[in-house]
Amino acid sequence: MKFIELTVHTTTEGSELVADILWNYTNYGVTVCDVNDIIALQRDKSTFWDYMDDDLTQKREDVLVKCYLPLDIAEENIRSVRADLDLLAERSAGFIALGTLETARREIEGDDWIDVWKKHFRPLHIGGRVVVCPEWIKYSPAEGEVVVLLDSNMAFGTGEHETTSMCLELLQKYLKEGDTMIDVGCGSGILGIAGVKLGARFAYMTDIDYVAVSSAAHNAALNGVEEKVRIDLSDLLEHAEVRGEVMTANITADILCRLSESIPKNLKEGGTLILSGIIQPKLQQVISAYEGIGLTLLEQRQKGEWFALAFEK
Repeated sequence: MKFIELTVHTTTEGSELVADILWNYTNYGVTVCDVNDIIALQRDKSTFWDYMDDDLTQKREDVLVKCYLPLDIAEENIRSVRADLDLLAERSAGFIALGTLETARREIEGDDWIDVWKKHFRPLHIGGRVVVCPEWIKYSPAEGEVVVLLDSNMAFGTGEHETTSMCLELLQKYLKEGDTMIDVGCGSGILGIAGVKLGARFAYMTDIDYVAVSSAAHNAALNGVEEKVRIDLSDLLEHAEVRGEVMTANITADILCRLSESIPKNLKEGGTLILSGIIQPKLQQVISAYEGIGLTLLEQRQKGEWFALAFEK
């Protein structure tokens, strides 16, 4: 079988946004080639290297995000990818540096590469208790750990991006046994699934993307928690009677501000609201929007260019 390998040139900050777009058009894998990941590993004192090429220690802005498209549908999908990239550039102008977003393509033969890229994935430990693991890898959790399995062909949040990992860390801090959890913009369902495995009684999740809702439902079943979650195709909870002790929203700052009066309506008094997906120029705007409706800022975290916030209602 022949494929088109489509490559998009972007930045570290834009890589997951671009990857999310590409995942909409392929079931055959998306890869991110970022030398800055190597630099981060080099600075990690728990990792030791016998040898590293000096060229790899030089920070670079150009990050390559690649996907693989069956030849017969490649042209149509590439046109759709280009349109989505143009829309992303328009919406991110002045806030997130996306690089050139130039694309390149080449035809490749066979699908041996599918097994090759899987070899690069490893279980991801986040916040002491959560381990995010590709579904094809067998992992035996240590005492106290919870494992969140994600399907190899699903996207919308894997835990690798700073916004998701900060949400998972804050979830581990504020979620209590027996809480009801709500996740707005659930993507892959990683936060709701993790919440249930961390002790939540039930998790309500919403997303405006049908593919994301399907992905979350698939991953919930993969983790055996489908009876403890509800996933709706909606930007907010449609059921006003739903109330939760913990609520998460890992979206973008503009949407968080737009929905600031709506999102907390389903949060119980004394509950915790966790927000992420916020860049520095928008940080104070988000804080002001939620403090302006009476919420109290508990803490602020930063990873890379991204911020996460925890509020009490």
